[in-house]
Amino acid sequence: MRNHLHDNIRQMPMTALRLGTLDESGAHWTLKNRKRYNKFLRGEITVDQIDEEEYRIEVTQKQVDMKIGIDITWLSLKQLVDRIVLISGDSDFVPAAKLARKEGITFILDPLRQQVRPELSEHIDLLRTPNILDEGKLA
Repeated sequence: MRNHLHDNIRQMPMTALRLGTLDESGAHWTLKNRKRYNKFLRGEITVDQIDEEEYRIEVTQKQVDMKIGIDITWLSLKQLVDRIVLISGDSDFVPAAKLARKEGITFILDPLRQQVRPELSEHIDLLRTPNILDEGKLA
């Protein structure tokens, strides 16, 4: 499902998909169900009572913010675009958003219904989260 979404995004005009690399050194296994996890921590259940499908691996992605920040900076300084739409709510993008706006670029942020930190909020022109499910664009 996710690969299908990524492939569709790659084919969209005037769109760039930036993927990072997985940091396997920080990877760890955890239980999918928080209640079961807490019971395990309290000693109410043992490892033998946990099925294989209850586990999931958690890994973090690295380098994505840097790649996107460089793209925003390059596009802005070269005046190749008049607007940038960033789909994220990460406050790591404050310097790039600020630079883009100083260069006259309209900076639109779509945080996908997540909370936006005030330090990022002050460096954007428009905040939007379209309901693509209601518009029938994604099923």
